Amino acid sequence: MNVQRRQWLRGGMLVGGVLLSCALWAAEPSPEAVIRQTAEEVIATVKADKSIQAGDRNKAYALINQKVLPHFDFARMTRLAMGRNWNQATGDQQKVIADDFKDLLVRTYSSSLSQYKDQVLQVKGSEVQASEGEAVVHTVLVPSGGQNIPIDYSMEQQGNDWKVYDIKVDGVSLVTNYRGEFSDIVRRNGIDGLIQALEQKRKAAQSK
Repeated sequence: MNVQRRQWLRGGMLVGGVLLSCALWAAEPSPEAVIRQTAEEVIATVKADKSIQAGDRNKAYALINQKVLPHFDFARMTRLAMGRNWNQATGDQQKVIADDFKDLLVRTYSSSLSQYKDQVLQVKGSEVQASEGEAVVHTVLVPSGGQNIPIDYSMEQQGNDWKVYDIKVDGVSLVTNYRGEFSDIVRRNGIDGLIQALEQKRKAAQSK
């Protein structure tokens, strides 16, 4: 995987999150409509906010917390990233891991908001399994220069909302990518080692 693809994979969670911050609508939105309508709203906000474009991480962090977090299922995302190791952790350890993982992702990707350069997200369709409350929304990110990047959003219906639990960038799953990293750490240092590593990464991201 080249450097550009790796960056898009690591930044995929933010791209997905920013484009999925949605308001409450009178009618229940489809997962595809959530992507399309919110993309227009959030991109317009970022384009109009010079401080975010200039790299104001505090403002970017606040934006993500306010509009993105409610529409991600971080609990499921963490379980998937942990894989079989999830059941090895105690309830208290699971909570710490989920909280640190969420905070790490938010702090890491809040800086990517300043990298917006007139990208356009095109929704290409969706696959909805209504009986299971699951959907995959297919999109393409069209950068101002360079090659188009396909991004797929795996979503689950929860009440009147659709929440993201995984993102695939150019066919590579964000959750699967972290699962490999987490598995290596647990194999070497155990669950406590993973907690320590996540806290170190989170603090490093916070201090930047």
